[in-house]
Amino acid sequence: MKKNKLSVREITYIGLFAAIICVLSPISIPMPYGVPMTLQTFIIPLAGVILGAKQGTIANIIYLLLGAIGLPVFAGFSGGMSVILGPTGGFLISFQIMAFLAGLGVKGKKHSKLILFLLLGAVVNFLAGMIVFSIVTSNSISVAFTACVLPFIPTTIIKILLIDIIGLRIKTTMPKMGVQV
Repeated sequence: MKKNKLSVREITYIGLFAAIICVLSPISIPMPYGVPMTLQTFIIPLAGVILGAKQGTIANIIYLLLGAIGLPVFAGFSGGMSVILGPTGGFLISFQIMAFLAGLGVKGKKHSKLILFLLLGAVVNFLAGMIVFSIVTSNSISVAFTACVLPFIPTTIIKILLIDIIGLRIKTTMPKMGVQV
């Protein structure tokens, strides 16, 4: 029989990561076209790597719900349903998939597998962001690609490499500290 309930320790880590996501996500650098550069695409998959697919996804759902009710946890200290339904809403909605894929990619602790899943998560994030941006702003997919993907490719590569290095190191160190995630 499979265990479905979360332990107090797991709930604590989920809450801790949801809080870390909420603290780091509002920090952003404005970019042309209104899609800012943020730490969201770093901390969200990192949560998936460290906590695993299920718990990392739950932490990100909590983050999304906190932002949806109006807390200023999204980029630029914004919040509310208008942000989720706005030009950058596709990114926000796909964050849970990013965390889930990162958590799946860390199983077995192989760098190549994790990088592949992190890349897949980034592609899903970019596609969702482009599609929603294109629909909400009534722009073409090529404009959406220019606004939502092109300027972020270099930092995405750097973030994926850092998540691979840092995430696996933290994940393997935590059991030695008496922490079971």
